[in-house]
Amino acid sequence: MSISTKHKNKLRQRRAHRVRARLHGTAEKPRFSVFRSLKHISVQIINDDTGVTLVSASDLEVKDQKGQKPMAVAAEVGAIVAAKAQKSNIKKVVFDRGAYRYHGRLKALADSAREGGLEF
Repeated sequence: MSISTKHKNKLRQRRAHRVRARLHGTAEKPRFSVFRSLKHISVQIINDDTGVTLVSASDLEVKDQKGQKPMAVAAEVGAIVAAKAQKSNIKKVVFDRGAYRYHGRLKALADSAREGGLEF
C-alpha cells in the first residue's frame, strides 16, 4: 500500500515544524536553514526576529557541477555559504535541518560550513 503525495507532504511538514519549534534565529545567532530536493540543495541564514534572509546559497552557484557527485556539490555549497557568512560577520548559527535526517548531503554541507568557519 503506497502513501499518497498529499499525505507524505503533510508528514514532512509535521517533522519540519517539530524541529523548528525548538529553534529561533536571532541577530547574534541566526538560523541556518537547509532545503533539499532530489536535484538541488539550498541554504539560507535567517534572522527570525526581523524575518530577513541575511545570506543564501544554492547549488546553482557551483560551477562545473555536471560530473560531480551530489555529496561533493553539497560540500561546495557549504563552503560558499560559509564564505558569504564570514563577509557578513556571521560566525555562530543555529542549524535547522528541517524535515531531513542529518545524513548524506546534509551532513556534507554542514561539515563543509563548519570547516569554512561557521560554528553550530
